[in-house]
Amino acid sequence: MSASSKPVSVPVHARALPLRVGTRGSPLALVQTRGFLDLLTRFCPVLRQMEAFQEHAIRTTGDAVQDRKLAEIGGKGLFAKEIHEALADGRIDFAVHSLKDLETELPAGIVLACTLKREDARDALILPAGAATPDPADPYTALPQGAIIGTSSVRRQAQLLAARPDLRIAMLRGNVQTRLARLDGGECAASLLAYAGLKRLDLAARASLVLAPDLMVPSAGQGIVGITVREDDTELHELLAGIEDPEAKAVATAERALLAALDGSCRTPIGGYARRDTDGTLHLTGLVAREDGSFLLRRSLSGASADAAALGRALGDSLRADSPRDIFA
Repeated sequence: MSASSKPVSVPVHARALPLRVGTRGSPLALVQTRGFLDLLTRFCPVLRQMEAFQEHAIRTTGDAVQDRKLAEIGGKGLFAKEIHEALADGRIDFAVHSLKDLETELPAGIVLACTLKREDARDALILPAGAATPDPADPYTALPQGAIIGTSSVRRQAQLLAARPDLRIAMLRGNVQTRLARLDGGECAASLLAYAGLKRLDLAARASLVLAPDLMVPSAGQGIVGITVREDDTELHELLAGIEDPEAKAVATAERALLAALDGSCRTPIGGYARRDTDGTLHLTGLVAREDGSFLLRRSLSGASADAAALGRALGDSLRADSPRDIFA
């Protein structure tokens, strides 16, 4: 797009309406988008009266290809590439993402402008409907010897196999409802899903057990919704600043800095989870592993919220320095 064809930024009340909101088309993505728009219109009620928004569901490569691992079809950014393109071309004005699916280095001219209040960041162990509740102290004892676990996440796979090398992993992709249906259909003995997604879809009851972050380190950004806009769209930047959650911004900054410092491929199992105390102290846990669970390194670091990015970089550098080089290939 040439410089002369770039959209011209004007005050929100004067610019062409409706404002176009890009999102993936999955049930969870649409729920998250509508939650964001509801929050935005509560912050600025005049937007609701003006019917100011128009949803644009965009099919991404990650959604279109369901029979292969993400690493085999291009790795990072597969749930955002086509959305970035629509934003850069001016076909949409801002985009709504699950932050865990958003690459740390965004295309030129596109920025992460807003992070919303975090939902529960933990992973949930899902057993078939009617199964007994696992023991919270040792949840994996609920899994039979040699059980097939359905997941497409190398992070979850590595942590499971480190604890239970006898388990077998089967690729399980698709939206939340599809994965639950395949589990109930007997394709696998268990699966793991983000508890935030289950809660947002009113499916929290399907969680057999919510796993503590020190047992299953979550994905960086898990449970956070992030909003991207064009870098030069100052009006939308100002509007979104009014709804940004400071705690979400701090923990997301630390987790994404950790991820950037590690810079692993889509095949590298990496976890990152930060929490903030009431006094502003951030506690960040990072994890690096091999897919087969034969190597797993978990470390934590604490520091001030104001130093979130430096904290993430420091922990990432520490983990990288003490991990086998081949893990990051």
